[in-house]
Amino acid sequence: MYKSAPEGHPFIAVSGIITAGVFFAGPVYSVIPMLYFFRDPERSVPPGDVIISPADGRVIVIRDTTEDRYLHAEVKQISIFMSPLDVHVNRSPCDGRVIMVRHNKGRFLAAYKDEASLRNENIEMVLETRHGNILVRQVAGFVARRAVCRKAPGDLLKGGERYGIIKFSSRLDVYLPKDAMIKVKTGDIVRAGETILA
Repeated sequence: MYKSAPEGHPFIAVSGIITAGVFFAGPVYSVIPMLYFFRDPERSVPPGDVIISPADGRVIVIRDTTEDRYLHAEVKQISIFMSPLDVHVNRSPCDGRVIMVRHNKGRFLAAYKDEASLRNENIEMVLETRHGNILVRQVAGFVARRAVCRKAPGDLLKGGERYGIIKFSSRLDVYLPKDAMIKVKTGDIVRAGETILA
């Protein structure tokens, strides 16, 4: 059964009106791309003590780094690039409590570029988890000009639970504790709520 993200409803409605308005001029299918872009399929969340992918797409970065803005620790960073063909609904990587959400204005560089991570418009969310604090950053891209986080500090999230969306193509960075055992490699295709990252 088809399900769409609420943030896509205005786009789908406008496409439907355009399609209906020109229906007698010939078959026009402008509503179909919007239905596709904002689809929100159900996912089978894996059990166990795991970190799940928060986004659909391709892994473009795996590295050890220092996150000194919020976590103040050495961490493992995994970055996922979402093309316009991917599902753009984001899901929590594990059970946790939201302790911080921050919207940062910025540029709209191509999301696969490394500098896009911090220079682009983004929303950062820190989760307090049994593994330690985890940072998830939704990064708007050249096409995707808006990210949406539906959660606020104090909210509880289950692993694989929907928490937001980035419209059209974009990027998601997740910063995990240094001792996380990474289960993916650069170039892997991952699915939000299903693929085990660590």
